[in-house]
Amino acid sequence: MENVKCECGHVNSVGTMLCESCGVPLSEESANQLDMRYEGASRRSQLKKRSFIDDIWSFFSSVKNAIIMIVLALIASAIGTIFPQETMIAESPAVYYEKAYGIFGKIYYVLGLHHTYSSWWFITLLLMIGVSLVICSLDRIVPLYRALKNQKVKKNRKFLQLQRIRAQLSLAGKDENDAINELEKKLAAKGYKVRREGNAILGEKGRFSRWGPYINHIGLIIFIIGVLMSNIPGFYLDKYVWVRDGQTIEVPGTKYYVKNEKFIMEFYQDDEYPEKLDLNGEVVKSYTTKAVLYENKNYGITGAEPKLVEVKKQDVLVNHPLKYKELGLYQSGQQPNQLGALNLGLVEKSTGKELGHLKLDLYNPPASIKINDQVTVKVLQYYPNFAIDDKGQPITKSNEPINPVFFLDVVSPATPKGETAVVLLGQMLNPGNDNPLYQFNFEKPDLINITGLTVRVDERLPVIYFGSIIVILGLVMGFYWQHRRIWLDVQEGQLFMAAYTNKNWFGLKQETARILQEAGFSIESGQLEKEG
Repeated sequence: MENVKCECGHVNSVGTMLCESCGVPLSEESANQLDMRYEGASRRSQLKKRSFIDDIWSFFSSVKNAIIMIVLALIASAIGTIFPQETMIAESPAVYYEKAYGIFGKIYYVLGLHHTYSSWWFITLLLMIGVSLVICSLDRIVPLYRALKNQKVKKNRKFLQLQRIRAQLSLAGKDENDAINELEKKLAAKGYKVRREGNAILGEKGRFSRWGPYINHIGLIIFIIGVLMSNIPGFYLDKYVWVRDGQTIEVPGTKYYVKNEKFIMEFYQDDEYPEKLDLNGEVVKSYTTKAVLYENKNYGITGAEPKLVEVKKQDVLVNHPLKYKELGLYQSGQQPNQLGALNLGLVEKSTGKELGHLKLDLYNPPASIKINDQVTVKVLQYYPNFAIDDKGQPITKSNEPINPVFFLDVVSPATPKGETAVVLLGQMLNPGNDNPLYQFNFEKPDLINITGLTVRVDERLPVIYFGSIIVILGLVMGFYWQHRRIWLDVQEGQLFMAAYTNKNWFGLKQETARILQEAGFSIESGQLEKEG
């Protein structure tokens, strides 16, 4: 399509609604009512001659499509909060969700919603929103900037007559030059930036507010970049670890190790209540993890043993995390009085004589235990969370000792090839042996406390905060200021006036009426939407 030439002689780009020079409508759509959204300037997305690139540009420049993508992202974000994400659980996701939430949990896991925020489709959706923000802004801000920068003072009379706020007033014997000079002074006194061409004036103020939405877009783009930085190693970490009393474990994804010296649950005493209360059980006063943080100086060296150096020691309480550089450890959970080890006594069945004791650590079981000079107990197999699969074979559902089962072999002079026993929680079986020589007596197990710590590293926050500040700045610019323009043109003893604003029309009418009144014209604000 060819460019459009206006009656004033100015050549306008394809898609221009109003002449960039005189403002006369160039399309049937603007013949009776002006389209001033982007000063009537042409936008690339409105071009009718299409290419593949134009189609992509048109798709992402559509506000409707952007809203659909944002709604989809909000729905996905909400679905991701129905159940905990996999970073917040200690067990295998394949087992945890079905066990904790039944069939709905299984569906949640199968659909991949347990890692919603790091999934390829969610990241792609955020990227599409970011691309849409960029293209939406460029599609509008470039023609708007060009139109506002090059706007002419003297406009076509039809442009003035089609404005929402307009008037045609008689000078009533006033000198044209004196009248226009007085109007120029009054506009300047109200804070308008005044430009003049002969007997035509353009008064303008608050133009910067037109950029508020686009500054808002820039802030949102920076915000999305900050969110996407969570997928860059080292910028974001949100893990959950369980640490037993006395255990030192690696903090996943970092060069640090943490030791739980002791986990303490403190309860309120009766004398701490202001009055006698009928409570069903004890009330927890505080959860405390006596934590020690170590830095592995050999981190990143392939094959090197960890070289731990203590860097910080602190009690971790709820809302009082341990923080060191970029790392934060938060008190988030507890498992008090959990099974730590099974204590067994080995007894010679024929005589009832106890040969010795053995301890089966449920987290780090030994390969063998020497009872005395002649008897050794070997650990053949250990299943922390015992189950039978579809083929009838023993398996473990997880590494947590929820239903521990040991396959033991007692080797002695009487059983040189070993006597197999299966030790379940609270009972013992001797498969294939009706007359075993040995038996195990269960003794009081070892109980331990386990603390749950959230491990968090968030280097994205400065970017996210900066983007949020830019968004707020754009919102303030757009909400609290308006772009106001007043066109005045004195011709043949008549004053032609028109005014436009992007919002707050009532305020502009009031201000325009006051300017005209102070310049000696008799008019009320209610007359400004009628032909004079």
